[in-house]
Amino acid sequence: MNIWNEILGNQVLICSVVGWTVAQVLKTLIDLVLNRSFNPERLFGSGGMPSSHSATVCALTTASGIKYGMGSFEFAVSFVLAMIVMYDAMNVRMETGKQAKLLNRVFFENILELDGVLLQERLKEYVGHTPLQVVAGAALGIGIAAWISTMF
Repeated sequence: MNIWNEILGNQVLICSVVGWTVAQVLKTLIDLVLNRSFNPERLFGSGGMPSSHSATVCALTTASGIKYGMGSFEFAVSFVLAMIVMYDAMNVRMETGKQAKLLNRVFFENILELDGVLLQERLKEYVGHTPLQVVAGAALGIGIAAWISTMF
């Protein structure tokens, strides 16, 4: 039972998990309003508004800074991780989504075969984020960590 007390008492971990959870729920609700249908994949999938990746790493970084100080190695490692994750979300994963969209059009609208094998399912197109989605996720994560940190 002691391990659960340690986990639930870990302010940095709680901020990160709550940041991810809130972002995923918001992403699902926004998708529900925009498309007028519930898509359960939005609860756990990547891409969309706000970026749950950004919310998670910014909550982690903010909570680390509050708990250990801006000069700590915990903050430094979290900050560098956050920069890498957000850069990847806006650039590498966004380009992957664009390529998936193009490939889906080529293979499914023209019914082409790839080495004699028909593709069975469409490639996932929602894998990256726009800068606005990343900034919204970052702001959400920072706000959540600041709010939760007042309770510890």
